[in-house]
Amino acid sequence: MEKLMKHAEYLLGRKTFEIWEGYWPEHEDNWPGINDGTKYVMSKTREKSGWKNTVFLKNLADIKKLKNSEGSDIQVWSSGKFVQLLLKNDLVDELWLIIHPLTLGKGKKLFDDGAIPAAFTLIENTITPSGVFIAYYKRAGKVMTGTAGY
Repeated sequence: MEKLMKHAEYLLGRKTFEIWEGYWPEHEDNWPGINDGTKYVMSKTREKSGWKNTVFLKNLADIKKLKNSEGSDIQVWSSGKFVQLLLKNDLVDELWLIIHPLTLGKGKKLFDDGAIPAAFTLIENTITPSGVFIAYYKRAGKVMTGTAGY
């Protein structure tokens, strides 16, 4: 979990960004460095923010350019629909899944129709005292079909 909370750059959908923008500027003591990291925000409607180090992106080409640039790790937090867009366009190198032991309505699908086939290897995992499962996966090359791999 420490790796998740380390200084990084963040790629967020607009809705998640607006939640963060309303909270983190005043609560950095809970996540030191969050305000210093660059926040890249995919939005068709927003162009600026008072939260320092915020850059707005308009399209998928902007994200591809960002992914291919030099710099820190880029983390995507929450942003379910946005993650689906990244998965559909082969723009995900790692997955950190945080699974809470609860159900709410129908839930949200992370791997919706259109995600390209991709293999991931479990690198690290932990279970918190409250039962939250945190799993860190890295891309593992091509998908091997025909075996369950348990």
